[in-house]
Amino acid sequence: NLQHFIRSLYNIATSKFVIVDNYYGFLAAARFKKGVECIQLWHAAGAVKTFGLEDKTIRTRGKRALKRFKKVYAHFDRVVVGSEKMKHIFMRAFGLPPENFLCTGIPRTDLFFDQNRIRDIKKKLYKQYPAFQKKKVILYAPTFRDPHPDQFEVPLDWGRLYDELKDEYIFAVKFHPAVNKGAGLLQYPDFVVDCPHDMNINELLLVTDYLITDYSSVPFEFSLLGRPMIFYPYDLESYQATRGLWEPYDRLVPGPIACTTAEIIDLIKTGSFDAGSIEAFSRTWNTYSAGHSSRDLVQYLHEQDEKKGRMYG
Repeated sequence: NLQHFIRSLYNIATSKFVIVDNYYGFLAAARFKKGVECIQLWHAAGAVKTFGLEDKTIRTRGKRALKRFKKVYAHFDRVVVGSEKMKHIFMRAFGLPPENFLCTGIPRTDLFFDQNRIRDIKKKLYKQYPAFQKKKVILYAPTFRDPHPDQFEVPLDWGRLYDELKDEYIFAVKFHPAVNKGAGLLQYPDFVVDCPHDMNINELLLVTDYLITDYSSVPFEFSLLGRPMIFYPYDLESYQATRGLWEPYDRLVPGPIACTTAEIIDLIKTGSFDAGSIEAFSRTWNTYSAGHSSRDLVQYLHEQDEKKGRMYG
């Protein structure tokens, strides 16, 4: 849309701060005016799979692409982090020095400390999905898979899950917006809730009793609730070979690893979870996220604005 494009150019040209939450190629060609600060907010509190300069797929790119990536990363004057562990990952992924990081914690995690908002969100979701209040909620949230997310099929035996768990549990399934719906979800409407793409994943976590995921960043935020997680990396060998992981999978995840639907059922029925592992995981990855990250970041922006006002008149 030409009008939106022109407006975005104007906004960028007149801004004092540019805040991004992902990789944006336009930054490679951007020339900000003096004093503008670009802040990378990122879209996750932690990382399982590699990205940036450590992404395995970068090896198949040409020199021009690598040069463009580095130009984008060089624009990140500050990167917001929730832990020292994530800071070191960003240093490797973006090629940035330690002084480029803001240890304010991740603003999106503030929700998990706000009891009033949590109460209101639960009330809203229970009204929208009454079954969430009547049964224990199991959330299946697999990561985005490329290069063909539209061909994704859910690797679960829904019939067996239904037979074994339908009396006490209900499944909520939340895909990445680019992922096509897998087969089988519509066969069990009283057992499987296919959550819409625009549903806020963090809000959904508030009513979740068990999380099932693979390489997603969802566990880093869910760990703040201290609830059980099952890790289902059914394609671990191929995924690790093509995308790459920051460290061995079994050392990273704070919960049992399942390779089949039967193992998932067994873990849920036996309650084989270690609360201590989840707590330690949260301490490691959410060190600076204590419920006031948004306030601290805004305070930083105000302080920088006042400093630049004195500096540039």
